[in-house]
Amino acid sequence: MAALGREHHHLQALVEMGNKLQRLEQELAETRELADSDDPEMATEAKAEVARLEKSIGDLLDRIKPALLPHDPLDDRPAIVEIRGGTGGDEAALFAADLLRMYTRFAEGRRWRIEVISQSDGTLGGVKEAIFKVKGEGAFGVMRWESGVHRVQRVPVTESQGRIHTSAATVAVLPEAEEIDLKIEDKDLRIDVFRSSGPGGQSVNTTDSAVRITHIPSGIVVSQQDQKSQLQNKLKAMEVLRARLLDSKIAEQEAARSRLRKTQVGTGDRSAKIRTYNYPQNRVTDHRINLTLHELTKVLGGDIDPFIDALKVADVEEKLGD
Repeated sequence: MAALGREHHHLQALVEMGNKLQRLEQELAETRELADSDDPEMATEAKAEVARLEKSIGDLLDRIKPALLPHDPLDDRPAIVEIRGGTGGDEAALFAADLLRMYTRFAEGRRWRIEVISQSDGTLGGVKEAIFKVKGEGAFGVMRWESGVHRVQRVPVTESQGRIHTSAATVAVLPEAEEIDLKIEDKDLRIDVFRSSGPGGQSVNTTDSAVRITHIPSGIVVSQQDQKSQLQNKLKAMEVLRARLLDSKIAEQEAARSRLRKTQVGTGDRSAKIRTYNYPQNRVTDHRINLTLHELTKVLGGDIDPFIDALKVADVEEKLGD
C-alpha cells in the first residue's frame, strides 16, 4: 500500500502537468487566431501573449520530460550513509568528521531526521567510521549522489611544515532495505556476541551486549555495539546488513547498465573519486560533471544543493539521450 501510494503521488503530479499543457496549448491556438486579427492593437497584444504562452509551454515540457522517465521506487526510501576515513591517517579521520557535519547540516536544512547507528571516533576530534540513517521525503534519491571517494587538499593540523596534503574519505549511501526486498535465512547467518569496548558507563565492558553478524554466502560482516542491549545491537546490525545486501544486489544490476553509459553519473561506482575539496583555493570540484564552486565554507556548511541539482540534470539528460 505504501509503495502504491508513493507511485500514485508521482503519477498525480505528472497528470497535473499534462492537463496544464493541454490547457496552455488550447489557449495558444486561440490566441494565434487573435494575432491574425484586423485590429492592430488586438493583434499586437495577442502576439505578445503568444510569445508568453510559447515560453510557458517550453518550460513545462522541460519539466515533463524528466518526469516521464521511470521513477525509481528506492528514491523514496530512507538512506543509510556510511562514512569512513581513507588514506591519510588522522587527517582522513578529521575530514570524515567534516563530511559527517556537512551531511548533518544538509539534512537539518531539509528538516530531515538523522539517526546515528554507529560511530567510531578517532583522535583529535576525527571520525574513523560513522553509519547513520537519514529519514525524510526522497532521502535516498537525493543522498545517492554522494556515494564515492571524497578527496581533501589542505595543510593538516598535524603538519608543522605547512605542506599541503591530500587525504580521502569514502561515502557509501544505501537504500534502507524492507523485509520484502530479500529473504535472509537464519542458516546463512553466524551471530557472535562480545563485550563492548570504548568509554566507560553502564553496560559497557560489563556485559556481552555487542553483536557481530556474518552473512556466510556473501561474506558481509556487520558489528554493532553502540546500543545498550544485545537485542538493540542485533536489530541495528540486521538493518545495516539488509541494506548492504540490497545494495550489493543493486550494484550488480548497475554494473551491467553502466557499461552502456557514457559517464559515471548515476553508476554508483564507489571506487571513483567524485569530489575534491581544495582549501588553499577555496574550491570544491565535482569530477563527474566538471562543476567547480569557489565556496568551500558554504559547501562544508551543508550547502551541497548546487552539486545534487546539477547531477540530477546530467543524469536525466543522459537517460533521455539513451
